Amino acid sequence: IKWLLDHVKCARKRAVRGELAFGNIDSFLIWRLTGGKLHSRDATNASRTMLFNIETNGWDEELLRLLDVPAALLPEVKDCAADFGMTEAELFGAAIPIRGVAGDQHAATIGQACFEPGMLKSTYGTGCFALLKTGADLVRSKNRLLTTIAYRLDGKTTYALEGSIFVAGAAVQWLRDGLRLFKSASETGALAKTADPTQSVYMVPAFVGLGAPWWDAEARGAIFGLTRDAGLPEIAAATYDACALQTRDLIEAMRLDAPTAFHAEAQLRIDGGMSKSAWFSQRLSDLTGLPVHRAAYQEATALGAALFAGVGAGIYDSLEAAIAVRPAAQALAPGVSVHVREAAYARWLDAVPRVRT
Repeated sequence: IKWLLDHVKCARKRAVRGELAFGNIDSFLIWRLTGGKLHSRDATNASRTMLFNIETNGWDEELLRLLDVPAALLPEVKDCAADFGMTEAELFGAAIPIRGVAGDQHAATIGQACFEPGMLKSTYGTGCFALLKTGADLVRSKNRLLTTIAYRLDGKTTYALEGSIFVAGAAVQWLRDGLRLFKSASETGALAKTADPTQSVYMVPAFVGLGAPWWDAEARGAIFGLTRDAGLPEIAAATYDACALQTRDLIEAMRLDAPTAFHAEAQLRIDGGMSKSAWFSQRLSDLTGLPVHRAAYQEATALGAALFAGVGAGIYDSLEAAIAVRPAAQALAPGVSVHVREAAYARWLDAVPRVRT
């Protein structure tokens, strides 16, 4: 925003006069759908702009001053279930109320029914995003996680801890497109099933560095433990294991940051492309030691936004009532001993430092 205001002729003067508006895709869509009647967004999307104070739930005056951004430029911030206006009638044949707005991972959290403190969800796409609901407590991480708004309803903010993995499904894509091991990513599980369990092959998929909790942009990927008896099945299995072990990294950081929120009955609710693999989902449970609930309906983000809209439109009288209609998930329990799990994690923790500069 600052660059645009500094380099586009007359932009700053027009911004101060309230003649310009700035927002992300959510506020842009609301603006376009309502025919320019509303310049607004929800608290979760606002929290990702580096201009929003997640404690006071408003645009941060100090940050606006430091970055020299006029407040008149920014949208009104509302709850996730709120009145965001009506669409123009000619767009869809009738005016439709907009009642639910949320950011990607925040909506997925609700799509996964994580509405109580201690509930944990993880979405496995190209990368991976895990959120632990901490409730009304704004937990400041000491283990390199992010504190974020999970959602805001009735003016009350619910917080979460978030961890990001840069490479999850992208590692499977690399097996398919880079190594050409198979034609379809769905074949990974079948190949991994044939891996020799006596081989200790480990992949650290730091193709673009490592995300939380390491945050090392200079790290690069590697495969360790290769022997003459190791082959393509072992590499496929190691790729899935890497995603599970990176998730374990996030879980351990969350345990340390929020011991009261992360309770003994914790479970991991998963969605995204990789969760379609039964083999990966079971391996995830094995290596994290948590029960895994695999979503029956994969589009958790769309579902979460729809549930917010249901609350906002009065179809449901509460978020809990909205969540109750979501499809049941498949439950998986850890199937390996603690010794096997901890030995695998120890080897992972030995491998990670080797790829860091």
